[in-house]
Amino acid sequence: MRMIVEGSVAVAEAVGRCRPQVACAYPITPQTHIVEHLAKMVSEGRLKAGFVLAESEFGAASIVLGASAVGARAYTATSSQGLLLMSEVIFNIAGLRLPVVMTCANRAVSAPINIWNDQQDAVSLRDTGWIILFVEDNQEAVDTHIQAFMIAEELMIPVMVCMDGYVLTHTMEPVEMPSQEEVDDFLPPYSPSYYLDPDDPFTMGAMVGPDAYMESRFHLHMDMMEARSTISRVALGFQQKFGRYHGDLVDGYLLDDAEIVLVSMGSLLGTMREAAERLRKDGLKVGILKVRCFRPFPKERVHAALRPGQVVGVVEKDISLGLEGTLCSEIRSAFCGEDSPDISSFIVGLGGRDVTVEDIISIAWDLRSNPACRVEFRGLREDLMKGDEG
Repeated sequence: MRMIVEGSVAVAEAVGRCRPQVACAYPITPQTHIVEHLAKMVSEGRLKAGFVLAESEFGAASIVLGASAVGARAYTATSSQGLLLMSEVIFNIAGLRLPVVMTCANRAVSAPINIWNDQQDAVSLRDTGWIILFVEDNQEAVDTHIQAFMIAEELMIPVMVCMDGYVLTHTMEPVEMPSQEEVDDFLPPYSPSYYLDPDDPFTMGAMVGPDAYMESRFHLHMDMMEARSTISRVALGFQQKFGRYHGDLVDGYLLDDAEIVLVSMGSLLGTMREAAERLRKDGLKVGILKVRCFRPFPKERVHAALRPGQVVGVVEKDISLGLEGTLCSEIRSAFCGEDSPDISSFIVGLGGRDVTVEDIISIAWDLRSNPACRVEFRGLREDLMKGDEG
């Protein structure tokens, strides 16, 4: 069914069709509309689930941890400082191998206080053991949440679906919303491999000393690496069922003959595709590489998509302060110990600053004239850079 609906509402409807048994959250902008709509669905009787309004984001994460530990399909959502407040529990959910699904409505991290979009929040938790998927538009957000429950429950690894705050969450777009029957046919009822049961007691998350802790992290790491094939398979299965494919780990656009490749995650990709089309009309062969799966990082797929001799610009809404953009570091790691393309890091859009087609075109032409590897902030205001002199 085609709907013209706000991105947050579309996600809530998709999550509702996945039949979570427990949903909870603490409201934080720009995530709030998602869980508001889920709560409305519960109150109207359209979703038979326990909905819990937590006292904090830490509490919300703890609630879904507990719900998942006793065998319930569990969901939550958050943003920015809320995600960071959850961080202790986020590590625990992954370490306990609980298949929670969470939406991160990406938002800048304080200080200074900023409620607008960038992706610093999610990339800052890349080491927690969660699968992290970024979506480009609201249709992909709908489809990826449905896939996320299947991926999480097959692997017993939690999944975070990241969608740009406001840019997607508060934007009205047409989406094809699967029916309840279609989702039921694709996503089986949750049957946990293990869960806490007083009639069959066991210990979950027990104390582990130096004699076994390292092995527990090794097993999670190896299962995360193997998760790449599951993510790909589920994306293809979704395509066969619903006819829509958003890439699985990565997705390329105009890459075959590209001399310059621009790489990014999230909603910025739509702007970049338009820029690439305009640049090709002007004679500059530009391609786009979309990274959909940030963790586990698809090093082999990135390596196959990029080649020596190309010039690569990684355009991203985050910064690993003191180094470069986080995604850029990940891209460089795909070429360890061998010749690699020239890879530059471009930091854009922090705190919600607009990134236009013209900005992307400018980056591409600059790479053409100077392909040397570098780190640049783009779109800085000169009047603010002058400090007291301004």
